[in-house]
Amino acid sequence: MSPIFILAPSAPLVLVLVLGALAFILLVGGPLLAALVRIAVSAVIIATLALPAAASTGSDLLTALTPSLLDLAGVVLTALIGFATVRFQRWTGIQIEARHREALHSAIMTAARVAVARGLTRDVATEFVSAYVRTSVPHALKRLSPSAETMDALVRSKLLDAGGR
Repeated sequence: MSPIFILAPSAPLVLVLVLGALAFILLVGGPLLAALVRIAVSAVIIATLALPAAASTGSDLLTALTPSLLDLAGVVLTALIGFATVRFQRWTGIQIEARHREALHSAIMTAARVAVARGLTRDVATEFVSAYVRTSVPHALKRLSPSAETMDALVRSKLLDAGGR
């Protein structure tokens, strides 16, 4: 009697191969499918634009393409308006932040000069400047919301600047 050979792979090998194929489909298949869908949509759009143009000749070409070109121009104009709106909002946000920062630094410097002129000690001057800033520019503090360490460093720096003059 001749021995019987079993040519079927073992279960762990089959599981590894199936998981590898699934990972390949998920990692490569998704982007590949998305690219194929984009190509198909592009082909449909081009066919929609080219079909009336292919059926016409000469000046009829422009007549056939005019509605599609107007739609395309509307989409491009809408995108440009959206882009400009976002840029303007970012720019005005930066301008508003700069005004708040300038108001905060100005209030700190004003209070530091008063504290130095009164001859307050360092700790008392720091408390005086902090209290003045909280009452003078609360909107700037709310908008910028600096940490306590940052505020303390700003106050001490401005006190040194005011004391050095």
